[in-house]
Amino acid sequence: MPEPSYPAARAIAHRIEAYFKRHAAPVKGRARPGSADSLDADAIETIIDAAFWASLRREEGVTPRISLAYVQPAMAGHALMFAERLPLQPAALARLAPAVDRPGIHLGVWRDGDDLTVWGTTRTIPPFGLVVEVIASGLLVVKHRGEPFGKFVNVAVLEGDQIKMVDEGFSKTPECPGPVRSLLGFSTPSGFGSVDVVAQLAVSMRAHGRGGTLLVVPAGSESWQDSIIGPVLYAVTPPFSELVDLLRRESDESAHHDWQDDLARAVDAVAGLTAVDGATLITDRYEVVAFGAKITRRRGNPPVERVVITEPIEGSATDVTTPSHLGGTRHLSAAQFVHDQRDATALVASQDGRFTIFKWSPTDDMVHAHRVEALLL
Repeated sequence: MPEPSYPAARAIAHRIEAYFKRHAAPVKGRARPGSADSLDADAIETIIDAAFWASLRREEGVTPRISLAYVQPAMAGHALMFAERLPLQPAALARLAPAVDRPGIHLGVWRDGDDLTVWGTTRTIPPFGLVVEVIASGLLVVKHRGEPFGKFVNVAVLEGDQIKMVDEGFSKTPECPGPVRSLLGFSTPSGFGSVDVVAQLAVSMRAHGRGGTLLVVPAGSESWQDSIIGPVLYAVTPPFSELVDLLRRESDESAHHDWQDDLARAVDAVAGLTAVDGATLITDRYEVVAFGAKITRRRGNPPVERVVITEPIEGSATDVTTPSHLGGTRHLSAAQFVHDQRDATALVASQDGRFTIFKWSPTDDMVHAHRVEALLL
């Protein structure tokens, strides 16, 4: 029997089509045929529908993890081509899942006459090529990659009957921190070039799944020590500077796979420190100065009582709440740190997948909590 249709796929398809059409316009003329400007709502709905029903199946008792990329073979680099194309059907996708479970491998989907079929596997995605990834049973993420080696930018998250469409307009608000703007797909140049290391650290922190806190403090300032219980068990002397050294080489080597791999490994190494109990501290020049640090309220300062909370999702409302409503001890201590150290940024990953970036808001005169887990899936 054919699978029933997935209502959320139809509900979101036209909005996703509009997103990709909007972003395809700037690259017309230099993008080869078959990129985002060839995508339509019917194809989007079909791909999402197949991915959803495949996510509910089991292959040898394991939930399939699949990434479907809408890309024609000619644009897929060194692709693995099937002798015969496979139907874009849940059963076929579930059977293929063990072969493409590792990150970075996508099943290529393209038209064969009037039908969409799976033609093979690829690691190469053209600019603004549609990707639909199965994260867990009933949980899908629609995304694209803006740069050849850059992070994927999430467009929408679908979980059962819940649809979250990422709000691009949030990047234009004055309260939007640089890492959030970067996760939304907008460049945030730093003194070291185009790479937003804090955004990459956020992705890696969430990926290790143990939870953690990362505090970003101004280089050359020691006022943060007023909010840390001393002595710090794992102080780093001299500050660990591998990230800084790699970023200084960016202009010469950023197009090389070796540089990209070295940067990814360095990011993972620093993000791994956040799995240790306590907070990891880095400067805004990306030097690691300590980890395993215990946060305390700055002497003479009041406890943080209220925070404003937002999420860069269309239709989400701004709320003012107490820090305890955001999560456990990590969230409360991070909010207190930013309340006391107003030129600092705090990133908190929860073991349940939630991710919050805390930043002081001069407009609201309180700590602003940015919920960004929908951007990190």
